[in-house]
Amino acid sequence: MNKGNYKCPLTQALGVIGGKWKPLIIYQLEKSKKRFGEIDTNIPGISRKVLTTQLNELVEDKLVERTAYAETPPRVEYSLTEKGKELIPILRSIAKWGNYLVQ
Repeated sequence: MNKGNYKCPLTQALGVIGGKWKPLIIYQLEKSKKRFGEIDTNIPGISRKVLTTQLNELVEDKLVERTAYAETPPRVEYSLTEKGKELIPILRSIAKWGNYLVQ
């Protein structure tokens, strides 16, 4: 990932997982691999185009693995890589802090 010439680790990290949908996608994949339709159904409000773009970026940044099976009809599954799994405790901490904000 090279989103600019920033040397700041926080800027790099937020460039990879920043935005409204990527943390939710990562959270969806925490426990098991899922097909596109399952992710789409479990995240209300996300468009299929945005979901496709966000998944492709997460794959490019090696946080999510895309596995395509040579079947008819075609089947594609998404799962977290080890690098992606490292984000789960961080996202849980952010969610805990978010609970404090909404109380």
